[in-house]
Amino acid sequence: MRFLIKLLFLAVLSLCAVLAGFWWWAEQPLELRASPVDFRIASGSSLRAAITQMRDAGIAVEPSLLLLLARVQGADTGIKAGSYTVEQGITARQLLDKLIHGKVTQGDITLIEGWTFRQWRARMAAHPDLRDDSRELSEAEIIRHLGLDHASLEGWLFPDTYLFDKQTSDLDLMARAVRAMEKRLAEAWAGRADGLPYRSPYEALIMASIIEKETGREADRELVAGVFVNRLRLGMPLQTDPTVIYGLGENFDGNLRKRHLQADTPHNTYTRRGLPPTPIAMPGLASIEAALHPAATSALYFVARGDGSSHFSNTLDEHNRAVNRYLRGGK
Repeated sequence: MRFLIKLLFLAVLSLCAVLAGFWWWAEQPLELRASPVDFRIASGSSLRAAITQMRDAGIAVEPSLLLLLARVQGADTGIKAGSYTVEQGITARQLLDKLIHGKVTQGDITLIEGWTFRQWRARMAAHPDLRDDSRELSEAEIIRHLGLDHASLEGWLFPDTYLFDKQTSDLDLMARAVRAMEKRLAEAWAGRADGLPYRSPYEALIMASIIEKETGREADRELVAGVFVNRLRLGMPLQTDPTVIYGLGENFDGNLRKRHLQADTPHNTYTRRGLPPTPIAMPGLASIEAALHPAATSALYFVARGDGSSHFSNTLDEHNRAVNRYLRGGK
């Protein structure tokens, strides 16, 4: 009997020693190939697959022990996919906690109002935390890949600061930005003013892009919109320089000349009446709202004063005097 008690005691003691050793291991810093280590757990990965991905990234974690720790904590099937960063000193228990609670590392990118799709593509391609999956794709191929029904992506990406899981595809980010623009445009269109000369939300988006390029001054947006809406109603050409510049594309050298205004392109609003066929930039929400709630004004012209604001005129004579004053230095 004493022998059995002694044997049981030794067994319990051994089990306690094993458990103590196990918990000691769980609280010891893991060996890392470098610090910090960035790694990504693919969507749908099991913990076993995640361990392989972490070991490949340079985290010397013992698979059987981490699996056991997860089972003890009832978390062997509850890890979160995403990008993670760990630094020297992290323990197995802390690593598992990261995976269970999805404490992912995120990148961020700000897509700016008034930029073109070409500029946005370049910004995304240069971002170290985005995967450049669109590098070899044309715009039309990107549209097909995203399953969109748009002829062009110009204007369709909503300017904002986007947070994303590191090494997210740039195509996924574009899809998010398009969904954001579609949502904002639909909401604004539903609350639009009566009697606007737009046949569709897309035409309002085109107008918003022109407003975005014509002024960055909040107080002038609705007035600029009012001028262009008045011109559309009267059948006057919009005659807005940013559309001409957009039509010139990469051929534009930064100096707009008279010959450019006379060179016909689909986007030249000096040679063609009505709206251009596509937006000319990515408009922000303020410009979309201005396009759908233009100021009630009789103005048909405006000219930049040189301080960021504009002078608005009802007649061509008044406008010519303003041009002489603000652009040519006259009185």
